[in-house]
Parts: sequence; C-alpha cells; structure tokens
Amino acid sequence: MSAPTSPAATSTAWTAARTPAERAHYGDFYDGPPAPPEGVPLLAVLGNCQAESLRLVLQDDDVRTVRLPALHELGPGDLEPLHRLLPRLDLLVSQPVGEDYRGLPLGTAQVLDRARPDLRHVLVPPVRHAGPYPCHLVVHPPGLADPDPPLVAYHDVRTAVRAAWLRAGRTPPPVGAALGPAPDAATVAAVCEDSRAQLALREARHGTLVAHDLLLAPTFAHLRTVNHPGNALLKPLGRRVRTALGLTDRPTRVARPLLDHVHAPREASVAAVLDPAAPARDHWLLGGRPVPVAEVEAAHLAWYATRPDVLDVVLARSVALRGLLGLELPGGTP
Repeated sequence: MSAPTSPAATSTAWTAARTPAERAHYGDFYDGPPAPPEGVPLLAVLGNCQAESLRLVLQDDDVRTVRLPALHELGPGDLEPLHRLLPRLDLLVSQPVGEDYRGLPLGTAQVLDRARPDLRHVLVPPVRHAGPYPCHLVVHPPGLADPDPPLVAYHDVRTAVRAAWLRAGRTPPPVGAALGPAPDAATVAAVCEDSRAQLALREARHGTLVAHDLLLAPTFAHLRTVNHPGNALLKPLGRRVRTALGLTDRPTRVARPLLDHVHAPREASVAAVLDPAAPARDHWLLGGRPVPVAEVEAAHLAWYATRPDVLDVVLARSVALRGLLGLELPGGTP
C-alpha cells in the first residue's frame, strides 16, 4: 500500500471523484446501511486489501456486513461517513493501526473512541509470509512516497541486486538470467521460519488473533503473493474471527477465489519443497493475463534507475536474504 504524498489534499477530491458505479459499490458506507433484521448484528472490517476478502468470508445469514474502502484509500472526505457508521456497528474487525495514520484519525484507538461502548471488536494481523516467494519483498517505509514498482508491487531481491550493479557502472548478468542459485530447500525453510516468526511477533505485539500457526506448511493455495492470502488461509482465519466475535462457527459460503488478481511466479525449486503437487509457473498472472518475469524485471530495472531511494531501502532490508541466496553487491559486499 503506497500512501499519497499529501493525503489531506488528495482524499476529499478522491471521494468526490467517485464514479456512480464506485459510489454504488460502497453505497452502504456513504449512504448508511439499512437496518439489519432484529437480532442480526451489523459488522464491518477495516484494514488493507485483505479486509474486504475477510468480510466476504464472514458474511452469512446471521450477520449483516458493510463494505468499506481499503484503509489506505480513506481520506478527510471519508471521515464523516465513517463516523456516522461506527456508532451503528455491533461488530468490528480491524487490523492494528497506529495513531493518526496518514495524517488522519484512523488509528485503532481513535476509531474505537467513535464506536459504541458495547462494540465487540477483534484485531486481526495483516498476513505477510514470503515462504512460497522467498525472493520477494514488500517495501512501504513511512515517509517514502510511491514505493511500489510498476506492473507488480513486489520487489525481487535479485532484480534489486542487478540494479545495484548497473548503478555502480558494472555489468550484471542479463535480465532473466540468474544472478545466484535458485532458492534451495534450506533457503526456503529459513524464509518460512523467519516469516512465521515475524508474523507471531506482530500478533503478540498488537494483541491480535493468532494466524501464524495456519502457515506451518504454506502452499501456493495459502498465499498468492507475499501479502495476498488465498482461500486456504482466509477461510480458517474467518472461522477464528467468527468465534472471537461470538458468532456461530461455520464454514464460509464463499466459493470463488479471493484476492485473485495477482499471482506471483512459482519457482520449481520452491514448489519441490512446499507444494510438490503444484506446477511451477515462470510468469506472473495479472487479472488472468500471463506477464513474463523478464518483462517485469526490465520494467523494475528502469524504475530503480529513477528511484535510488527505494532501491537503497530494498537493499538495506534484504541483507540476510541476499546472504541466504548467495547474492553479492558490486565490490563483493553482501
């Protein structure tokens, strides 16, 4: 999720610029949801791109849900409808959010201050796990504007190392050629363990529901990208949320694939370790359209040349991973 450089200047216009179709899509949020049947609680899920999928998993005949825009899309013009909605909610599921998120009072405590005292609230962690995609990073440091590269919003550490070689005036291997060995079993295991430990640490720090144990044996069905879980994870997580909210534990009615727009490539060496029954795939899928890895690499290399600030962050955050992969920066530094 990348934040605009000036949320205060952006979001009022952004809300006003909604097309009729977009406004209808979030109609219950902007216009207020109809009262649910007596005894049926009203629920909303507030968070990033995973929140809407979790809402769909929770929706059933024993609860009425309200579709909200993603948290990073909210701006000043959205505060009024949010403040109208919060006192009406019986149930709220949210991800932990710091105070004054993007300059707006959208922190967890600030949101709860606007809700009813008897609101039932459950915190869920935003799930990130790099096991099936051990070379990929998501980078959204505070204060760094527009850190997402083009085509796909994921950094491949091997491409970042190539960019570092080019920046140093050195010739890296050509685009599409491996700069280091493919992730082996030990690397995949180390990345899985680190991702699981980091998720458990975030859960403990923020007091969220536990999800890390659902990824003891991650497969491509659990994660479509580093931060886009699939139905195999969202369904059991949704059942835990229902139980925590005091709802009846029941399987979700959602049958269609969730968070299905972006699928990362599946490297053969990773599939052999984590998901031997799944076929390897040497391309991205964007809305069902195959996009070659080489095309993404070329776009990212060109972009890194214009964004050395982002490249520096990616390199700083990937020291341990580069060591596991045997990738060296120009001059032989890890």
